[in-house]
Parts: sequence; structure tokens; C-alpha cells
Amino acid sequence: MSAQPNPERNLSRLEARLAEHLNRLLENAGLPPGQEEPAFARLFAQALEQLQVPLNREIQQRLYREMRNEVLGYGPIQPLLDDPEVSEIMVNGPKQVWVERKGKLVKTKVTFRDDAHVMRIIQRIVAPLGRRIDEDNPMVDARLPDGSRVNAVIPPVAIDGPSLTIRKFAKDKLSVEQLIAFGSLTHEMAEFLRACVVSRLNIVVSGGTGSGKTTLLNVLSGFIPPDERIITIEDAAELQLRQEHVVRLETRPPNVEGKGGVTIRDLVRNALRMRPDRIVVGEVRGGEALDMLQAMNTGHDGSLTTIHANSPRDAISRLETLVMFSGVELPPKAIRQQIASAVDLIIQIARLRDGSRKVVAVTEVAGMEGDIVTLTDIFRFEQTGIDVEGKVLGELKPTGIRPLFMPRLEAAGFKLPPQVFGFGEVDLRAKKRRR
Repeated sequence: MSAQPNPERNLSRLEARLAEHLNRLLENAGLPPGQEEPAFARLFAQALEQLQVPLNREIQQRLYREMRNEVLGYGPIQPLLDDPEVSEIMVNGPKQVWVERKGKLVKTKVTFRDDAHVMRIIQRIVAPLGRRIDEDNPMVDARLPDGSRVNAVIPPVAIDGPSLTIRKFAKDKLSVEQLIAFGSLTHEMAEFLRACVVSRLNIVVSGGTGSGKTTLLNVLSGFIPPDERIITIEDAAELQLRQEHVVRLETRPPNVEGKGGVTIRDLVRNALRMRPDRIVVGEVRGGEALDMLQAMNTGHDGSLTTIHANSPRDAISRLETLVMFSGVELPPKAIRQQIASAVDLIIQIARLRDGSRKVVAVTEVAGMEGDIVTLTDIFRFEQTGIDVEGKVLGELKPTGIRPLFMPRLEAAGFKLPPQVFGFGEVDLRAKKRRR
């Protein structure tokens, strides 16, 4: 008994042939950059005619869309890149493509033909950037023209086939009003954080992967007065500052000979020679932590950065560990004293189990007691439960403690009402109980 023809397999073979043929036609056409799109419809019709493939209108329209994505875009994942609700794309081999949508991971129906198809898309991403990915160099970080961050890993490091992760660049940065509307922070917290930024406190945003650290850093940076000179330092430029006087610096990986690399630490040291009013570091993850702390301690007040940590206390420990990576041998107590005198505030942000992102603690670095850095929560999120739809229930509220740096805020012109710190609310509840 003969095997039944498989229409999908035949269509997949046709797609591969068409893509190869269209790429050849585009190369031979020698079109200048930017002219490929207008010429694509003509080249597509030419390719179908040359391959002599009879197709009904529905399949022809589907093939046109897929070939346009394949030849001019990033293949099967192009619709995901175009979808504004998708914030992250994860390709775990040709048959598993996941996305993050509204904070939750969802498996899509998108597939690649095979490992070679995934590899072609990875090469299309990295080749224009002058980057190389192969067996000798199986991992690469890159950035799409729109600013989206890309990480690719291929065999032999990736055991189950080539893997691709894209964190999409938000074209429109979120405003503080939107974060308040989403419940990520309260109006009182926003008012307090604005006062802290304008008053030139040194602030560390702490959180896990995908918790929204860069988004919050963007919002905080927006509070910096427009007449100050800001130097931003990032691995991949994501910050979208609206101020006029901004100098953006970005790291550079070494070339194939292992030369020419520029690290975050190099850029932090260089920024100190650029007469900055503010230094904003996208993330500290190595020995640059020491340079950042020293900058904060030597007149560069108002610096902002983020760090990977799950709590304010963990952020202190992580900073201590990163300082040790600098190669400068300091006793643990000396490192903690550096941290305690440099950092004024830690803002902890988290992605909760329902996918929502929320500031869960605003914590003052109050000083040292013996060998320990002392921390005081000014605001805290208290979870009360989970509703039937899986939404996390809870309240962001002040702890009733005024920070020790209040005189600095007042000297900068901020007279925050007692209600910001919960005093008025406590008094009101007490009066209601007396009644």
C-alpha cells in the first residue's frame, strides 16, 4: 500500500525552495538598501513562474506572507516581533517557540522547519552586526536594529539544537502614571521616589530576571532635572531618557581575536572624566561595582543602577560579592562600609506569580551596626492571598517609618506630608476605633 502524500510536508519543501530562489533573485537584482521591500512582490511572482508551481489563491497569499518574513524579516518569529503584546520570544529548537505575554509564558504554534532553519535566522541577526557564531564561538549577544536584545546559543553548547532568546525593546517607555495604574507602585511611593531622585540620593533597583528593573530605572531617570548632564552606561542600550543633555555609552564585545572589548567597568571609569552630574548604569554585574561605589562616595551623588537580587538584603550581599570581583583586596567590613556610605536607597521589584510586576519594598540603607549594614523598610508590599482567577491580592503601604535622609529631601525643597509615610492613616484608623 503506497504512502499517502503529506500536503504540509510538500508545502514545507516548497517554502524552502522558494526562500532559496528568492534570496538568489534578490542577490542578482543588486538592489540598494531599502529597495528590497517594494521589489518583493515582483520577485515573488517571478519566483513562482520560474519554479512552475500551480497554487490556489489562499495558499499563494499564505506563502507570500511567509516568504516576505523569511526573506526580508526574521522568518517564523517575525509576527511575534510585530505583536505589541509579546515582550519576550524564546526559541527552544525548531518545534518549541514560547513567548511572554502580559508577564506569563505561553507556548505558540510557531515552528521552524528544522535546526538549519533556526540557524539561518540566527545568522541573519548576527551577520549584519559583524558578529560570528559557530562551533568555536557558540554563544553570542546581539541587538536588533529596533534595540531588542538577542541571545543565541548553538551546539555543542546547546544540546537540543540552536536556541534563541529575544527581549523586545519597548518603543514607548512606561510613565510613572502607568505604573501607578498597573498597581506597580502607589501615588505616595511615586511622590517619595521623585523627591529622592531630585534630591540626588544614590539608588539601587534590585530584582530578578524579567522583573521590570530597566523599566523602573527608566521611570526614575525621568525624574532627573533637565539641566543636568547624564551619562548612561549599558550592555545594550535600552534606557529611553527624554532629557536633552544625555551621553549614551554601550559596551562592546571583543572581536574574533579577543581584542577591542569595552566593558561596563571601562565605561564607568571613563564616565568619571566626562564631568557627569549623574551616572546611570543599566546593571552592575562585575568588578565595576567597586568603581560605582567609589563614584557615589566621591561627589557623584544621584547615581542610579540596577542589580540582580531577590531582596534588599540580598542586594547588599550581591554588591559585596561583586566588589570582590574587582581584584582589589578589601576586608569584608571595609566593603560593607563602602556600601553603607554610598547607597541611600534600595528599591525591590518583583514579578509575582500572576505575572504582575510590583515594587515590593522601598528600603533605606541606614548605616552600620557592628559588621552589619542596617536596612529600614519605608514601604512594603503585604500579600493577603490569591483570588479565584489566580491574581495576587495585597497592598503596597508605608511602614510608618520616616527615613533618616529626610533632611536632604527638605533641603531640596520637598515637604512630604505625613500621610506619605502612613502617619495620617494610622491616626485616622485610631480615631475610628475610638469612636
